[in-house]
Amino acid sequence: MFTLAHISDLHLTPIVGFGPGHWNVKRGLGFLNWARSRRRVHRQDVADRMAADIWRHGADHVAVTGDIVNLGLPGEIGAALTWLKTLGPPDKVTAVPGNHDIYTRRMNGPSCTEIWRDYIAADSWGASFAGAPPQIFPFVRRAGPLALIGVNSAIPTRPLVAAGRVGRDQFATLRDCLVRLSNEKLMRVVLIHHPPLPGQTAPRRALQDAAELADVLSECGAELVLHGHNHRDSLLWHPSREKPVPVVGVASGSAARTHGPEPLGRYNLFRFEPGGIEMVVRGITDASRGQVVEIARARLQPAMQPLFV
Repeated sequence: MFTLAHISDLHLTPIVGFGPGHWNVKRGLGFLNWARSRRRVHRQDVADRMAADIWRHGADHVAVTGDIVNLGLPGEIGAALTWLKTLGPPDKVTAVPGNHDIYTRRMNGPSCTEIWRDYIAADSWGASFAGAPPQIFPFVRRAGPLALIGVNSAIPTRPLVAAGRVGRDQFATLRDCLVRLSNEKLMRVVLIHHPPLPGQTAPRRALQDAAELADVLSECGAELVLHGHNHRDSLLWHPSREKPVPVVGVASGSAARTHGPEPLGRYNLFRFEPGGIEMVVRGITDASRGQVVEIARARLQPAMQPLFV
């Protein structure tokens, strides 16, 4: 048995390390939204409790699907690297960026793809599957019986838009990776921040080329697709030539209070066994006590009833 944990959308604070050269309209509006509401929702102590619970429950590897920070500031990105190191070393933790990590073209400092490089790049085994430099994504890593395929959907966008895009170059490499890894008899787990299928969220927050990604998954298949972005739990089954592909979204791993339909902090455990994949949802149900408990459990089978209501 191999256990993979999935956590996302931590929006870690504090927002630090910025000056006049870092600001534009998008960052200004994002800061106002964070100051008015989001800073009360997302707390690092909740993320820390999730991290401790992950290892207590036997995780072999952790996948982090983006939005680790808020405004993509260099100081935030550096602080997030410190948190990633406390979560685990790069051979135990794999991340992909989210739209808040690649927030705007105005950086005035190193980007997350540079600072988090050890966590978001191919390992020595996966390098033969990855795109040639300077293309970083998609990347491939080996974790036990799993081949983790990191896809970047984060692009700088205009104010009030949180959409994403994969792009033609990544699709070409992704298609090749999925086919070659299938021949290796490994469990292919695709990691992406934005929901990968059409209609999973509003257009201004959606993956712009979701239809193309859906076609790749239909053609090549995968054993599991993990994403964040919506701050809600979800499970969809996408048809492919071989067998339906489970597409699983997870709620924020740092939420200390509910926010509209978004629940309190959660993460998922996936236990890969000879008979299939068991999924366990763990999180907090009481904001004041904050104890991490089991919320739901099921085996991922196409005919299963929905886990989430």
